[in-house]
Amino acid sequence: MKRRNFLEHVAWTGSGIAWSLGAGGLLVSRPAAAATSTFSFVQISDSHIGFARPENPDVLGTLHKTIEAINALPQPPAFVVHTGDVTHLAKPAQFDAAKQVLSRLKVPLIVLPGEHDVIGSSHAFFNAFARPDAPNGWFSFDAGGIHFLSLVNVFNFEVDGKLGNDQLDFVEKDLAAQKASTPIVVFGHVPLYALFPAWGWTTQDGARVLAALRRFDAVTVLNGHIHQVIQHTEGNIRFATAASTAYPQPAPGSADKPGPLKVADDMLLHVLGYRSVELAAGAPARVADQSLG
Repeated sequence: MKRRNFLEHVAWTGSGIAWSLGAGGLLVSRPAAAATSTFSFVQISDSHIGFARPENPDVLGTLHKTIEAINALPQPPAFVVHTGDVTHLAKPAQFDAAKQVLSRLKVPLIVLPGEHDVIGSSHAFFNAFARPDAPNGWFSFDAGGIHFLSLVNVFNFEVDGKLGNDQLDFVEKDLAAQKASTPIVVFGHVPLYALFPAWGWTTQDGARVLAALRRFDAVTVLNGHIHQVIQHTEGNIRFATAASTAYPQPAPGSADKPGPLKVADDMLLHVLGYRSVELAAGAPARVADQSLG
């Protein structure tokens, strides 16, 4: 899909991480004020609209703060990607509330489902964020010389991630048509690699995707789900999880189980946020995560 046509088809809404393409085709991020990229985009994740607990009693408010930060960027990104858990309980009213806030964004948005968006059924999510080119939720596109894959790996609710054979066949066929020198960016909700399987922070059949990605010179895989920034590299593949706009979770293995983590009220905005990432020819790969505080 051509960039112009792609931008015409993406949904509107969002807030959070600005990305662009740098030396060697690697996704990098840095503060927006220093951005010089010819192509950039923003990632946000885990807004959990409908969540109402002491860990963050105003998730709509913190999502709105994120949108304000993106709208204030001196150079608007090409699009925003929300990597899942838009809502907390997948209720139609929660999707409606999320869309009202996200509609204030001034650039287009791609929305992936998280496991909290498909509780009981995926109908409410697809009613809110349907794409005519992606009836099953997964798709690919080309923009800025980069090939993007947007995946759905939440088919095993709260156990671990799962893609399924139909999606894996799509991924392998799609990637087989790309040149090894093409920069690849993959979006998902649950980590594709075994970040912390004991807490379900992995995708049980993700190894097939990673095998298909290894022949490429530069791959970046972006996900949400764990509500904190963790970066990991395996050969030519860079992984980066995103902070939530709603609430943090404990570091892997630091608690009995994952879940909302209460921090001091005056620290909450410092553990929520977005990431500015830039890919620009001739520039070193850099990543800078931005908090709301």
